[in-house]
Amino acid sequence: MISVARPRLQLAFLFAVLLSACSTDTPNPSPSPSPAGTVVTFQVGEEQYRILLTDPADIEIARQLLAGEEAPRIPNGVIVRGSDGGVNTGYSWYIDPESVEFAEATMEVCDGLPSYVEDRTLTGDRFCPWAAEVIAIDE
Repeated sequence: MISVARPRLQLAFLFAVLLSACSTDTPNPSPSPSPAGTVVTFQVGEEQYRILLTDPADIEIARQLLAGEEAPRIPNGVIVRGSDGGVNTGYSWYIDPESVEFAEATMEVCDGLPSYVEDRTLTGDRFCPWAAEVIAIDE
């Protein structure tokens, strides 16, 4: 037996959403564009991974590291797991661009290889490979 209540409920919800979008009581600003960014490739041992950087200060640190200058050298960020690795091609995870920071020192629990994140050997929510080296920057 097919219920008609669910499609009617869905239609009512859609109508309410569309009606609220047409309201003149509150302004409807245009959505912010998604932040552009810079993709930085890191070498960790024999492995590589990529992070999207959106913060200008972090992008500058990556440039300094690529040039061999002194700067906080450990990339540290929150792991986002899923079927799409985003810019981190070849992996099913990526680092949340909003969480990235470069550090001089971090806790050992987030250190390791990119493959440790992939196979879940690294079980925490952050990745901070101590041996990471910037090898490429794609603006």
